[in-house]
Parts: sequence; structure tokens; C-alpha cells
Amino acid sequence: MKRQNIIAYEPVGRMMQEAGAERVSAQAKVAVAEYLEEYALKIGELAVKYASHAGRNTVTDKDIKLAVKNL
Repeated sequence: MKRQNIIAYEPVGRMMQEAGAERVSAQAKVAVAEYLEEYALKIGELAVKYASHAGRNTVTDKDIKLAVKNL
């Protein structure tokens, strides 16, 4: 069974338009959403490791920033 997408496609389309696209195809919205989800999961996994290493159960914005910096 395929995993359901977490990130909605329409906001992705709006982000692409803010980036300068006049029109964004449905396939492009799906592709960007899938990439963003994959990247966000990698960030989350690394941030959880940082929080755990610091002896915390709570992931903080500092963990996220460090994870983004180190990806």
C-alpha cells in the first residue's frame, strides 16, 4: 500500500508561483511535495538524534537548524 502524502499539493503550487512560475502542472506539484516530504523526514530523523544525544525527548528549533546545516 502506498503511503499517503503529508504535504498538500495546492500549497506547493502556490510556493512555486511565488518563486516565479506562471503555471505549475499537477505532476510538478506531486514531485515537489514528495521531495519536500523526503527532505523533511531526513531533517526530522537527524534532529531527533541531536535531541536524544542531548538527553532530551523534545526536538527544538536548534535541533532542526543544526540538522538542516548538516544535511
